[in-house]
Amino acid sequence: MSTTQSTSPSAAARTGGFRKWLQALGPGIITAALVFGPSKITISSKLGAEFGFSLLWIVVITILFMVVFTSMAARIGIATNQSVLATIREKWGRGVSVAIGIGVFLVATSFQAGNSIGIGIAFAELTGTKPLQWIIVFNLVALGLLFFRSFYKVLEKLMIALICLMLLAFLITLFLSQPGIDDVAKGFVPSSQPGSFPLVTAFIASCFSIVAAFYQCYLIQERKRVAPAGTVIKDRSFTGIFILGLMTAIVMICAAMVLHPKGIRVNSATDMARALEPLFGKYASSLFLIGLFGASFSALVGNSTLGGSVLGDALGNGSSLHSKANKTLIGIVMIIGAVIAIAFGKLPLELIVFAQSITILIVPFIGVVMYAISMDKKLMGVHKGSTVANVLGAAGLLLIIGLAIESVRTLFF
Repeated sequence: MSTTQSTSPSAAARTGGFRKWLQALGPGIITAALVFGPSKITISSKLGAEFGFSLLWIVVITILFMVVFTSMAARIGIATNQSVLATIREKWGRGVSVAIGIGVFLVATSFQAGNSIGIGIAFAELTGTKPLQWIIVFNLVALGLLFFRSFYKVLEKLMIALICLMLLAFLITLFLSQPGIDDVAKGFVPSSQPGSFPLVTAFIASCFSIVAAFYQCYLIQERKRVAPAGTVIKDRSFTGIFILGLMTAIVMICAAMVLHPKGIRVNSATDMARALEPLFGKYASSLFLIGLFGASFSALVGNSTLGGSVLGDALGNGSSLHSKANKTLIGIVMIIGAVIAIAFGKLPLELIVFAQSITILIVPFIGVVMYAISMDKKLMGVHKGSTVANVLGAAGLLLIIGLAIESVRTLFF
């Protein structure tokens, strides 16, 4: 009897400690799930299929900068007691905050159709049915999540579950592919590959997502709202972004093993699944499709939450995910994406160009604003970044500005 009494509190403490640790990962995990969507899988597969292992080192560079800016956003969220757009309003005026809110909303809405299409295709391939019904079903499921009173807690648990599902599916696929350790290691040594620049540029832009990093401010503050009184909120974003990099590298390695030797080119995220089936059977193909579904559904929910809540804050509704006005805007992003996916079955070229144009304008702007806030000693206090973080942040800004200039040249000239 006494043994039970003495061990039970200890076991409960360990369980509670693990739960708190897992909850602390929530904001970073949500950001990772938001970035790792079907377009990310497609670009990663294309890199592996066309260039083998040789460009794995790019994952390290992009994840490093993503960690720097996600951590920067997390520190802003911890240091301030108001939303980042409220801080921007105070420093630079309402016009700047509204411009960012509208820009983020347009970016999220423009890419939302791709997430819906990814869900539809993944489940259609798994079940031998048409994508249309699954686009409708899972968008209705996503809309249903908005009716939960504690939407953030549901979102956090869902994203952690989906990330675990994706990680398991891709790790098993990696095990089946059995890449050589030496080949993988060589891929992390920087080298250039002729003809790789456009794809590398697209990869960096999709993985080093300033908009997703920016949203970390909101996620940290939402966690502060739902955390018990007295809980110290810490920046745990590194773990989520590390998982993002791990899954990205796994997809590239699998493509390098399965597609590159056969000269198979990737046109969609399902091409990898089709290539796996003749080699490893239906089981391997289904596993990859489950991972694709997880990536698509998590991106669909996370992307719409990002677009709706940031616009809501810009319009004066506050940043809380409990706000009915913000939930309505989140639902609008989902509905627009679903309608485009159902109407066209794929992303129209005009929409892709529009999304890229908005992204070119808004991303460097957000990056500069975040960096300026993070350098404000009065505002940040003890949460101001280290010299190393500031130098890496400046280098990241130069990178995204360079990408924006290159994108302008490609799109318009």
